[in-house]
This record gives sequence, C-alpha cells and structure tokens, in this order.
Amino acid sequence: MNRRELLKSIALVTGGVVIGADVFLTGCTVGPKSEAGFTPGNIALLDEIGETIIPATTTPGAKAAKIGEFMRVIVTDCYTQKQQDGFMQGILDIQTACDKMHRKSFMDCNEAERKDLLLSLEKEAKDFNQKRDEHDAKLKEEFKKRQEEGPFNGVVEFDASLSHYYTMMKQLTLWGFFTSETGMTETLRHVPVPGRYDGNAPYTKGEKAWAE
Repeated sequence: MNRRELLKSIALVTGGVVIGADVFLTGCTVGPKSEAGFTPGNIALLDEIGETIIPATTTPGAKAAKIGEFMRVIVTDCYTQKQQDGFMQGILDIQTACDKMHRKSFMDCNEAERKDLLLSLEKEAKDFNQKRDEHDAKLKEEFKKRQEEGPFNGVVEFDASLSHYYTMMKQLTLWGFFTSETGMTETLRHVPVPGRYDGNAPYTKGEKAWAE
C-alpha cells in the first residue's frame, strides 16, 4: 500500500478528507501563516492520544512512532492558518471534554478512562462531520454556480468546513503510524527490496498487510 492509497483508506474509515494530505503529496505551500505554537506538553499529550488509538501490543504503538512530533510537523507545515487554529483549539477542547467526563486531565487518566473518552469523541465526531457535510453540500453547490460565471472575488477553490478535532487527530495518528519505520517494518510486513509482482499470492487469515 503506497501513501496515496493509505490516505484514501484513512479518509474512508474516518469519514472525512485527510487535511494536509494534498499539500504533503505535492510539496506545495499553503501560503503565509503563523507557527502553530506547539509545546512539549502538547506533543506529550498527542503521543498519549495516539497511543490510545493505536496501543502497543505484541508490536509497538503510536507513541513509539513519535506520533506527537509527526502531528506537529504536518500541522505546522501542511495546514492552513484556519486548519492550524482548529487543531490547536482541539487540544484545549479534548482536555475540557476529559475534565467534564472524568474530572481530571487526559494525562492523569488511566488506560480505560482514556479509551472511554475517545470512544465518546468518536461518536461526537461522526455526528459533527455528518452535519458538516450536509451544510457544506449546499454551500458547495452555490459556489459552483458562482464559479461558472467566473472566479468569485478571486476565490478559485471551495473552502470546506473543518472536520471535528478528534477526526483530525485520529487521521494524523493513522497516517503517521503506518508511514513510520515502526509501523511499516514491525506492524506491517515489509520487503525493503521489491520482488516480482504476484497477483495470485496465497493469503493466510490473520497475516499482516504489506507495506511498500
């Protein structure tokens, strides 16, 4: 599975386009913006969120892939200012949600409490993203009609509403982990030197997927 296919799979699983993916794949810039303002505490928190999504089992989890640092790089380099602001607000919002549910910070929660929180956010994000899609569908149709008459106020692309912050965090966790050395060589099956293509290779149930 190559990166483009992986990103399509992540979008399908999480119900939303992976923000920053197009910029990452094409090497384009997203225009002037301020630094996102990550702190060591932010990165440590994102490591633990990622580890709750992909925990260590017989193979390393997301924290071993330094997922918090991966999120910092993608958000800083590939997100627009609007997307950066939404993600950074999400770091605050997840702490607020945790305090509301467990009366303590995410870092102070045990494994079960963290899992319960993220499961509740998964449901919240699904509802949020569905309403966003319905809202954006109408606006996008109006935008297309205006574009047929020529660029509207110089805008050539539709500015979609942001996904729920948890969706962004989950997408970045999956993306970062399965493109990391840890994810590709220890969780997936990896052959560093490609061999011949075999379209009829035998498959045994329970085997790991292949990485490119």
